[in-house]
Amino acid sequence: MGRATILVVDDDKEIANAIEKLLNLEGYEVVKAYNGIEALDILVMNNIQLILLDVMMPKLDGLSTMMKIRLNKNIPIIILSAKSENSDKILGLSMGADDYVTKPFDPQELVARVKSQLRRYMQLGDMEKRGSKSSQIIVGGLSIDTQTKEFIVDGEFIKLTPTEFKIMEFLMSHPGRVFSAEQIYERVWKEPAYSVENTVMVHIRRIREKIEINPKEPKYLKVVWGIGYKIERYS
Repeated sequence: MGRATILVVDDDKEIANAIEKLLNLEGYEVVKAYNGIEALDILVMNNIQLILLDVMMPKLDGLSTMMKIRLNKNIPIIILSAKSENSDKILGLSMGADDYVTKPFDPQELVARVKSQLRRYMQLGDMEKRGSKSSQIIVGGLSIDTQTKEFIVDGEFIKLTPTEFKIMEFLMSHPGRVFSAEQIYERVWKEPAYSVENTVMVHIRRIREKIEINPKEPKYLKVVWGIGYKIERYS
């Protein structure tokens, strides 16, 4: 699999050092950060293939860090957290994590999870890079062509405005992942987001009216209350 580089983000330096030694024994390079802001800086300067991310951290917590990473990177993220409730796991996964490991963890289980995620990532490749080779994105009955600007729902061509098209292109590129109104706005409008909830909500409502049979019970474009919006993932 080669010497993949893994970013370990945990404010507990003893845990970060222990994980580093464990992964070094498996042949991986390790870069460490002790808060979310450091992690974001490291990602800019280094080629990272996987992130192990603690949730409770100073300056910028793990979930907020992950949402920022997911704006432009699709590398695997495994959450490390002392929170073991199913609701915490569901929240982490819905916000973009690829896996969730509860502390204290078994070292061999962690290594197995890391290998599994890296294998999948290396075999399938970065979705965004693969997407650049093809102009078509398909999620369930939705199909969007970034070159011809055609949008199809269950075999029917639907006319979207340029902004609506960009919103759907962004969400469909990350099926199953939840993005806040601020994240959607900054990605689509290319401007800093200040009090943009209503603006994004209006566009989402209009898109739903065009693509959903019953906009009040959407099949594709869904709201995750208190968090944001997502395109449902279909296998």
